[in-house]
Amino acid sequence: MKRPGFILLAGIVLAVAAYFGFYFGLTARSRSLADSQEPELQWLKNEFHIADRDFARISEMHDSYRGGCAQRCRLIDEKNQELKRLLAHSTSITPEIEKALAETARLHAECQMKMLQHFYEVSRTMPPEQGERYLTWVTERTILPDTHSQMLH
Repeated sequence: MKRPGFILLAGIVLAVAAYFGFYFGLTARSRSLADSQEPELQWLKNEFHIADRDFARISEMHDSYRGGCAQRCRLIDEKNQELKRLLAHSTSITPEIEKALAETARLHAECQMKMLQHFYEVSRTMPPEQGERYLTWVTERTILPDTHSQMLH
């Protein structure tokens, strides 16, 4: 009677050990990214094989860009709230709505220009082939996403 109990216990212990072994093995990369000082950039370092010296420069560039980005986002949010307020009280396009739409479009264009400028600066810190791959990756996901076809459906 002791032998079946021992086999069952050994099986459970082995199953638990296997589970945690697979879990820790398969999540090691994600956990190391989360534990890094700048997890939002660590993927960039790993994916594009960036040297520590270049990564330090990119981190500084990112910190500098992030402050201006937050300010631009705040201005866009404020303009969107103004536009929302104007639209709630109108049944046609007024000069105020037209002006708010134009200002919103200008702010979005400025934001995209600054973002693209940042992407170009970051790409220049990488080896040329990695910089090109990075630019393709980020522009397809930020500047050139296929959103118009989604808006029609």
